[in-house]
Amino acid sequence: MTPLPDSTPVRAAGCVLWRRTPAGTPGPHICLVHRPKYDDWSHPKGKLKHAESPLTAALREVLEETGHHCTPGPRLDTIHYEAQGRPKEVTYWAAEATTGTFTPNAEVDRLLWLPPPEARTRLTQPRDRLLIDALLTSLHTTE
Repeated sequence: MTPLPDSTPVRAAGCVLWRRTPAGTPGPHICLVHRPKYDDWSHPKGKLKHAESPLTAALREVLEETGHHCTPGPRLDTIHYEAQGRPKEVTYWAAEATTGTFTPNAEVDRLLWLPPPEARTRLTQPRDRLLIDALLTSLHTTE
């Protein structure tokens, strides 16, 4: 008898990472990462480790994938979808980048800071575009 696929959601967390722009420049700019394994552009995110809280995982993933420390802000949405035949749920926070420098690696080979309209266009998954709106609402900004 073939076992049924595991229906327990894979839990992950991430951030819509943003930074302030110079005075007179429309802002904020949003960080997107390119993952060569999937050839996609997304917000930094990753699976929770054993006994790790979602916020701790989100901040760890931002640092691992972007090289930036950040200050977490409001919790945004939890996105639900199927990945590799299993349900997945990713909880996101708004987070302002503070210090750090990106270094390309096997998991993330490129990073872009883009204004919201350009970030929306660059994101591979339509579900990720909704997070930009949630971020801007949390910042009380429209773009």
